[in-house]
Amino acid sequence: MKLLQRIKEKVNTISRNRIRGIVILFALVYFVFFDAHNLLDRMKYARKLNHLEKELEHYQKELQAHERKLHELQSNDSNLVKYAREEYYMKRPNEDIYLIEEE
Repeated sequence: MKLLQRIKEKVNTISRNRIRGIVILFALVYFVFFDAHNLLDRMKYARKLNHLEKELEHYQKELQAHERKLHELQSNDSNLVKYAREEYYMKRPNEDIYLIEEE
């Protein structure tokens, strides 16, 4: 009788452990793939957030450079004239401009 009881307890423990394992496995699969806030989507959003933060940093640096350039142009008229002549090929009256392209 004791032997049968021990065997029965062993079988119950093994079956309980299997059931627990199956439940844990099911929960893991559910949370990784099917949940509204699943792990795969979280990883994708984290990568996207990282990319957007890098873009933001790049554009902030670019904005600072443009603000410095604007301040230089507004503070000194000779810088403004130089910029207009170089970038937009503006000229004074009775002046000719020759563009030389280097190969």
